[in-house]
Amino acid sequence: MAKVYKMGAGTRAINAVFRRLTSFGLGASYRRVLTVPGRKTGRLYSTPVDVMDHDGRLWLVAGYGPANWVSNARAAGRVTLTRGKERANYEVRDAGPSEAVPVLRQYMRQVRVTRAYFDASPDGSDAEIAAELPRHPVLRLDPLP
Repeated sequence: MAKVYKMGAGTRAINAVFRRLTSFGLGASYRRVLTVPGRKTGRLYSTPVDVMDHDGRLWLVAGYGPANWVSNARAAGRVTLTRGKERANYEVRDAGPSEAVPVLRQYMRQVRVTRAYFDASPDGSDAEIAAELPRHPVLRLDPLP
């Protein structure tokens, strides 16, 4: 049974540290700070996220499960990603299973800290990995000018 991610004071503190490190360009190369308006308030929220580069495209993966940033990104249809001095705007859309399965498989191999939140393993069948998509959405990023 997969672990369930819970947002508490400790998690918020860890996210703040990762957000700060990433804003200086430090830490894992796949990590970015995502900024997106809240779907209800319109207030800008920033959180560290993992971005996979797969087949020349960028993908956002909700490795810890459905999070507010996923709902906000879907509602806004666009996000800003920052790492150090690099800043880029992207249009987002949900990936279909044929696109998402190889990305999620790559994610599970690269970002090992999240493995406990998955029932499938990176070596599982495509069907087992596709079964994770409702809990671990994959969003395609298309650059905006």
